[in-house]
Amino acid sequence: MKISGIHHVQLCIPAEKESEAKIFYKDVLGLKEIPKPEALKKNGGMWFQIGSQELHIGVEDQVFKGKHHPAFLVIGLSELKDHLTAQEITIQKELPIPGYNRFSIRDPFGNRIEFIEPE
Repeated sequence: MKISGIHHVQLCIPAEKESEAKIFYKDVLGLKEIPKPEALKKNGGMWFQIGSQELHIGVEDQVFKGKHHPAFLVIGLSELKDHLTAQEITIQKELPIPGYNRFSIRDPFGNRIEFIEPE
């Protein structure tokens, strides 16, 4: 047995915030939305393709702020930072990791998202 990679990461949002989530993830971050399987559409939420992995946005009654987060690998980290700042999204500095530049944000629902780029 061997775990060979990550297929997807799921973040959760309140049910009444799906339209806002679509704007943030699709329009602000520029992610490509992909269709959910028919059997799962009734659960709400949306899915996005990021390279060979997926980001699933699920609907949940309770959303907790915490340290849990995805880290998105980025080419052009400073341009992304400028873009997010122009969108009035607060940038959180992160402690340095050797060989990488990085920062994080909170999405409109409190989920932490890290963006990381090799030096």
